[in-house]
Amino acid sequence: MNIPNPTTPGVSIEELPKLPNSIALVETAVPVFIGYTERKPSEDNDTSAPDYKPSKISSLLDFEKKFGSAKMESITLKDTDSGITVLEPKAKFLMYYSLQMYFANGGGACYIVSVGDYNAAQVEKSLLESGLNLINNIKEPLLLIFPDAVSLNSPNEFHELYNTTIAKAESAGESKNMFALLDTYYGNSTTKIGNLTAVESFRNTVNSSSYAAAYFPHLKTVLNYHFDEKITPVSHIDTQNQPVGIANGVTLESLKTANSSLYNQIKELLKSLKVVLPPSSAIAGVYGRIDNTRGVWKAPANVSLNYVIAPTEKISDEEQSGLNIDDEGKSINAIRNFTGKGTLVWGARTLDGKDKKEDEKDNEWKYIHVRRYYNMLKQSISIALNEKFINQPHVIHTWLRAKAMIENFLNQQWIYGALAGNSPKEAYKVEVKSGGTNIMDVKIEVALVRPAEFIVLNFSHKL
Repeated sequence: MNIPNPTTPGVSIEELPKLPNSIALVETAVPVFIGYTERKPSEDNDTSAPDYKPSKISSLLDFEKKFGSAKMESITLKDTDSGITVLEPKAKFLMYYSLQMYFANGGGACYIVSVGDYNAAQVEKSLLESGLNLINNIKEPLLLIFPDAVSLNSPNEFHELYNTTIAKAESAGESKNMFALLDTYYGNSTTKIGNLTAVESFRNTVNSSSYAAAYFPHLKTVLNYHFDEKITPVSHIDTQNQPVGIANGVTLESLKTANSSLYNQIKELLKSLKVVLPPSSAIAGVYGRIDNTRGVWKAPANVSLNYVIAPTEKISDEEQSGLNIDDEGKSINAIRNFTGKGTLVWGARTLDGKDKKEDEKDNEWKYIHVRRYYNMLKQSISIALNEKFINQPHVIHTWLRAKAMIENFLNQQWIYGALAGNSPKEAYKVEVKSGGTNIMDVKIEVALVRPAEFIVLNFSHKL
């Protein structure tokens, strides 16, 4: 201890560190969005550099400064006997809109991996897969999201991309913590049969995994498509008593002065067009919101979605039963609209969501929050052990210190409600001992909390 050397008469105070080693929680919901952007990150001053790299952002404004905005869509209108109608654009680049949904639903800092710009003729599976190779040096836990995947040429390419993503998450190991958020290729079909067929196709080709979760259907949002009046040609439009196509090739800006009535009518029609998105980006925001306000051990379900008008498909209880329970365990979490409550996330299972049979061991990993919380515990404890006990004397005093550190951490988690059990003894068990020369063997058992997914009410009435 250093004795202070005062130069003035009086009392000198020295603060001595007496706190034991502690474990810091790692981040749990840092998404990485892999897809197409308007431009490369503006921070890459070398515009000739061919490679894109991950860039961390903290807000939509931050994204706009680095990557630009949404792609400007073209307009196609039809003039019928009943009036002018506007055809919904087939937007293939959805990154910007997806980030709007992510931040609106509680998302925080995230990574962007741009694999191309809007000059691309189509979304390429190989480029999206290459984005997975660019995240290897990111230290934080990651949620893997592909906003533009639904624009791939075929369901086969879509499902192949997801199988590659699942393999990436599963092979990340203890040094990483990855979880994939998946969509269905179709979630906005004109028929319910088409949508449900997409679900079957997904299950038949995408691998089962506790490191991924899928959601259905897509979402009709409050967002509007981006149009540039200077470059947007009006096509397939005429006004009553005028030859067909009189306004073809005219920009909205010029139409404003040439025919203000038609211009105002078109502008109102454009306002009625709402962006339809796959749900993964909004779900990523929900994960962040739940983690920050309630805890990663809470199921990200029975939670409302912001910026959503309605799901593109109305799902009944019977249909959700088929989504939630699958013979192969490939549960797909439903998003449903409830009167007076809005649009809610109504499922919390992984793609390894199979229920046990009578002769089987219970499936520990069928719930999203169980997998993610376990990953968080594993990584937080591993990092703390590496930082504080590497190269320490391999003796019982070191083992006891490590055990005390882990038990203090788990006791705090139990107090928060993250672990089940009426007492710490029921909630966790820690053993630290020698595992051989230069090896400290740490064994941890925890009782993880599961959701009350099904509630059974029994009533009796005495006559």
